[in-house]
Amino acid sequence: MRKLKLQLQVSADGYMGGPDGEMDWLGTPWDEELSAYVNAITEPVDTIVLGRKLAEGFIPHWAAGPEGEDEESAAWMTNTPKVVISRTLTESPWDNAVVENDVVEAITRLKAAPGGDIITYGGAGLVAGLLAEGLIDELHLLVEPTAIGKGLPVFPELDGPQYLRLVAARQFDCGITVMHYEPKRP
Repeated sequence: MRKLKLQLQVSADGYMGGPDGEMDWLGTPWDEELSAYVNAITEPVDTIVLGRKLAEGFIPHWAAGPEGEDEESAAWMTNTPKVVISRTLTESPWDNAVVENDVVEAITRLKAAPGGDIITYGGAGLVAGLLAEGLIDELHLLVEPTAIGKGLPVFPELDGPQYLRLVAARQFDCGITVMHYEPKRP
């Protein structure tokens, strides 16, 4: 069965965005080792899952070949098939992307289908739903050395504790620390 991985940049105090989703607190330049780590977790991935709000900026951003990104990464982000989870869209306005309205049904079907791993980068509503439903198999939290005080929490109010097993923690010279967790499941 395919794994669903979460790769998310978070503030040191546990937020994935400011109160209105601001990302202006992200600014730590990645070093080669962190880029290699991210490449290693995405190597077996053949599907990207995004929330609609994130997709609206993410897909056009990568399709434009963003400044400061290498061509290989931009091509991978653009060419990898995407599933956009949305309650409002019925069809995709983007190339190489399909829309699904039911997150549990879509992820369950994707995980059962043949293929490589699946990765999500957010947004906040999608991550909250995936965590609440126990659908994420690996969490790769890239902790920025910045506290923002308030915003969109990675773990919004949960119905109860969500137990995680720390697989690895790795500090990179650029200042980012990656926390790799797996959910503890019965």
